[in-house]
Amino acid sequence: MHADRAGIPEEERPEARRAFYARSQACLRASPLGKRYGWGLHADAEGRLALVGRETPEYAEFAAGRVPGSGAPVTVVRAMRSSRAR
Repeated sequence: MHADRAGIPEEERPEARRAFYARSQACLRASPLGKRYGWGLHADAEGRLALVGRETPEYAEFAAGRVPGSGAPVTVVRAMRSSRAR
């Protein structure tokens, strides 16, 4: 979507994609899904996203820093705050 809106030609998109994702993106971390409703969001190495319910065993594994099933380590990042801490 970003490439379409910015008018980036097809041949330049792989480099533009690397540059775009070189910075941390807060888009879903700022969503009410994690902040208000408690859903977990998992993004894999291929860029796919999954919603994980808080009451599920998979959520407990992710929260403990492990990928369910394989036990491989995973980085846990909390949802963003709605306002500054006082």
